[in-house]
Amino acid sequence: MTEQHDPTGLDLASEIARAAVEASAYGVVLPEAKPPKNPPRRHRPQEQQRSGAHPDDRDPQLVGDVLESVIKERGWKRRIGLSTVLRRWPELVGESNAEHSKPVNFADGILTVDCDSTAWATAMRYTASQLVARLNDKLGERTVLRVEFRGPKAPSWKKGPRSVSGRGPRDTYG
Repeated sequence: MTEQHDPTGLDLASEIARAAVEASAYGVVLPEAKPPKNPPRRHRPQEQQRSGAHPDDRDPQLVGDVLESVIKERGWKRRIGLSTVLRRWPELVGESNAEHSKPVNFADGILTVDCDSTAWATAMRYTASQLVARLNDKLGERTVLRVEFRGPKAPSWKKGPRSVSGRGPRDTYG
């Protein structure tokens, strides 16, 4: 038996329409026909952007790159660089000097170093200019302006049952 072909497609269209009306009357949902091969493009709002072929800020980033950008934004670069360099204190000042000295503070371009004795503090003062040059070479120009070496602190004679008025004993410590 041969079927007659309707070149206008009206028979097929009316058959689909009739099936849709009957299905909706009984609450049946018809499966959708095949989606068109080239669906119409939806216009997206201008604020939303899609990632392109080249890397940008919306792509996954390496942890090191993210940390570096945070450090740069917060202005921590010099401070972190200084702490990294000072962790290698023995390499900067030598093993014997490092055993008797320790960097304790950095503020306003001044590095403060505590020494075991006044003799070590005096000896280290002779190397201060070389140390400033080495630190600035590693950290960037004008990061460290000066290095101050301090000896041990003398005990205070201002308190206690045997305190004396005036300047106290005239002995040197260290």
